[in-house]
This record gives sequence, structure tokens and C-alpha cells, in this order.
Amino acid sequence: MAGVAALGLLLSACATGGSGARDEGPARSEPVVSTAPSPSSSAAVPTKKIDAVRLVKNDPKVSPVIKRELKPCVGKAYPVDVSYGNLTGGSSSDVVVNVLTCGDAVGIGSYVYRDQGGEYENVFTAEEPASVYAEIDRGDLVVTQQLYAKGDSVAYPSGEEVITYRWSSNRFTEQGRTRNDFGNAVDEPSEPAAN
Repeated sequence: MAGVAALGLLLSACATGGSGARDEGPARSEPVVSTAPSPSSSAAVPTKKIDAVRLVKNDPKVSPVIKRELKPCVGKAYPVDVSYGNLTGGSSSDVVVNVLTCGDAVGIGSYVYRDQGGEYENVFTAEEPASVYAEIDRGDLVVTQQLYAKGDSVAYPSGEEVITYRWSSNRFTEQGRTRNDFGNAVDEPSEPAAN
């Protein structure tokens, strides 16, 4: 009997606030309009996966030091990051390859390759003794270079420069540069105060 009374209270509480879904009216039968951009024919789409290691090792613009460092870290896993996207306005995707160190995954070389009739040509190279990493950001090439002062460890740079490049007249031209200085995130141990 108590269960029937509770059910009655629940139903009457729901009914007092309005008529539920009917407040919104009937469902519309109009087609849904998508706000997502439709792919255009000018957008480059990756057609096949590129062998980035072979591309870098066969590239005469890559320094011999980088080629020597480009070895598998574990098994057959090479320390490379690969991105595909439209940077140069071509009909197929450009390829951005970052070569990293095995131990701490620090970028030591960044390269952009453009498809030229089925062959990939190096159109951008950044090799730093410290850390460099390239990314595609809304059609621009963004390169981040870590800045190290004397005594900085690889894990704690003093700052970074972020450089934005745009493809123009068959080459990348610098569009902007931002420098970020990092504070000392690690507190130095203080000496006890003398009494």
C-alpha cells in the first residue's frame, strides 16, 4: 500500500510543473544543417603513409650528425614524430618530420617535405644543438626552439622561442616570433638562518 502511495505522489509531483516534452512543441522535420566546414578540394589529404626514417636518411640537406643519431630506441621504434597537413598549398599533404633523442625525447631536427610529382623534396630544415620541434597550426608551420642558459639541464630550459612561418613564393617566410622566459620552477634549498 505504501508503494502505491509513493507512486501516486511521484506522478502528481511530475504533473504539477507543466506538461513535459509537449511544452517544446512537435519535433521538426527540417533537415539538420551542419556547422562543420566541409572538406574543400584544395585541402591536402594524406594519400599514403610515408617512411619518414628513410626520407630523412636519404635527404642530403639533413646533417650527418642527425643521420647518425637516428637509430631505433627500442626494437624497430625510431624516435620520429610525423605529421601530415597542408602547408604549401599542394594537391597532396606535406610531411613534417621531427627527429628526437631516445633518452629524453628532445627534438634535434625538424623537416618539412613537399610532394613534387611523387617525390618528396625538403623545403624546410631546422637543426639545433638544443631542442627544436615543428608543428602544423591552421596551415602555418610553427617551430619551437628551447633556449638554454649556461648550467641549464635539458629538462629545464631558460625559455623558448616560437616562430611562425607561412608558405609564400615557393618558400617559408617568417611571420612572427614570440619569446617566453621561464621562471625558476625548482626552489633552491635555503640555508638555515643563524641565531
